[in-house]
Amino acid sequence: MQRVITLTVQNSSGVLNRVTGMLAKRGFNIESITVGASETPGISKMTIVVDIANDKSSEQLTKQLHKQIDILKVDDITDSKIVSRELALIKVGANNTSRSEIQSIIEPFRARVLDVSKNSLIIEVTGKPDKVDALIELLTPYGLKDLSRTGVTAFRRGQQKNIQDLKTLSV
Repeated sequence: MQRVITLTVQNSSGVLNRVTGMLAKRGFNIESITVGASETPGISKMTIVVDIANDKSSEQLTKQLHKQIDILKVDDITDSKIVSRELALIKVGANNTSRSEIQSIIEPFRARVLDVSKNSLIIEVTGKPDKVDALIELLTPYGLKDLSRTGVTAFRRGQQKNIQDLKTLSV
């Protein structure tokens, strides 16, 4: 089962290495990880999608992450209403006859062509991972020449309480 975990961390060297090392040491497989600056100088946000066997392992993972140096906040948002997005750049084979077909395929996905060359197109798509997967599947017959995905980044939708905060309030 995949879990989406967000981390608020100090923006200092070695934080990403410590987080990924801890996950690897405990046998958790990272499906995707994104890191970037936040609204606060010196603070970064990470979104980790990790494959976890059960709820006990999920709880263990969040506890272990809380113990890490430079991690300010850990939040498992999997069971919350979230907004999640991923960006993909897809380079496909294209010639004069296939370009219009490809354009008609990508249009419903709100994807756009970033580069046109004699033998290829570079396409950008943003959305939920299943949307990105669906477009890649439709473009595969044209010949995928290159593919790069950013990984998932996510937020809770507005006005939701953290499950840990709810547990604290009910005690």
